[in-house]
Amino acid sequence: MLGVLGYTEHSRAHAAKVAEEAGAILRALGYPERDIELCRIAGYMHDIGNAVNRTDHAHSGALMAREILKELGMPYADIADVMAAIGNHDEKTGTAVTPISAALILADKTDVRRSRVRNKDMSSFDIHDRVNYAAIASELSITKETIHLNVTLDERICSMLDYFEIFLDRMLMCRRAAELLGVRFKFTVNGSKVI
Repeated sequence: MLGVLGYTEHSRAHAAKVAEEAGAILRALGYPERDIELCRIAGYMHDIGNAVNRTDHAHSGALMAREILKELGMPYADIADVMAAIGNHDEKTGTAVTPISAALILADKTDVRRSRVRNKDMSSFDIHDRVNYAAIASELSITKETIHLNVTLDERICSMLDYFEIFLDRMLMCRRAAELLGVRFKFTVNGSKVI
């Protein structure tokens, strides 16, 4: 459905990448295996609400996840943690409320890459397509002190201004999520420190 509407890729590849990255964040910061696994589950399921509607997909996705996980026999406390993460991952309506939600936000909002662009006709790219297509490389590095997103951006395709028009709210959300985890969020584009 999102492809028809012109959105960037939100398929299994995005879900798997977010799940792995979110789990890696908590693992690097020394969180227990239970939290890491719940974070990976939330990461994999975080965009299922898009099956209903892109608008408010985080909330509908949290409710869908509850039903699926309840049917699978997951304990209610674990379901609540997954729901809170999914329900708070969208920058328009959410915020980091737990370490699991913080790691999910960081993993999701830093997934910027050329392969997420579905539209192959550059002449008809919207700003989201241009920003993602211009991301030649994107790397998330995690230490006990910082979570660092380093993006290499082809400025012939997308200006820094266009990039920030789309990603400023997301990067500020990442900074707040990192603070909840007790680390600093660093963001560099083409070698220049932004945050």
